[in-house]
Amino acid sequence: MSEPAHLYLVLAMRTPHFQAEAGEAHKAFLAALTEQGVLDATGPFTDGSGGAYLLRAADLATATELAHRDPLHTTGSSTLTVHEWRVRRFAAKE
Repeated sequence: MSEPAHLYLVLAMRTPHFQAEAGEAHKAFLAALTEQGVLDATGPFTDGSGGAYLLRAADLATATELAHRDPLHTTGSSTLTVHEWRVRRFAAKE
């Protein structure tokens, strides 16, 4: 039996060296993560400073290794930090 996946919040903050092409490659990277079933949520910050995504992984090292494959990271377009996150979700009241 495999270990249960934990959630990891990846913060991607743009650097002065941000490249638009890296942003396009980042979208393809996220699509691949979706296909692999490891991407839980993603989205940009409304102020244009970067964005975040939520990964499922066995441990912090695995999540960090995966995030560091992101073209935003490999091109120096963004600084990525990875944090284990104990998410609490609440159902909307109707």
